[in-house]
Amino acid sequence: MQAARELTMANQALDICQIARDHYDAVYRFCARRIGVEHAADLAQETFLTAQRALGRYEGRSELKIWLFGIAHNECRRMARDRRLKPTPMQLDEAPDGQDAEQTLIDREALRCALDRLSPEHRQVVLLREVEGLSYEEAGKVLGIPEGTVKSRLHHAFLLLRKSLSDLPPTTVREETRR
Repeated sequence: MQAARELTMANQALDICQIARDHYDAVYRFCARRIGVEHAADLAQETFLTAQRALGRYEGRSELKIWLFGIAHNECRRMARDRRLKPTPMQLDEAPDGQDAEQTLIDREALRCALDRLSPEHRQVVLLREVEGLSYEEAGKVLGIPEGTVKSRLHHAFLLLRKSLSDLPPTTVREETRR
């Protein structure tokens, strides 16, 4: 009996190592965009430690990545609550090739500011859908909300972003950014 338990624990340790190798980057990015890069590594590690403890309860009803994002979401909430952290401003990727670097930086800064003004609930759905590429259903599972609520929040977030960006002078944001 003890040997079987040790074998199961050893297999779970191997499994979590493979899971971490496969999903660490996505979990790290998710945490960095929620709380900030200074806490992202700790949160990613906590996510995988929690996943290791709960691996026996994972039933496969959702994709493993979705399950991990759910754990990461809870870890981010816990850290924000415990440390009284505010969500970090969203970091946007580098300028696409072939675009005017200065204008791209201006556009990205305007978009970042508009995203930062969204409520955490609206930013979360934008992050999960538009940055991480999750489906409405998957985002709902991560956040523990119905799919319809994800759609509603995303729609409302886009309305707020459109309004925020349209209030800027035309030289600040190009027409492509408003779409």
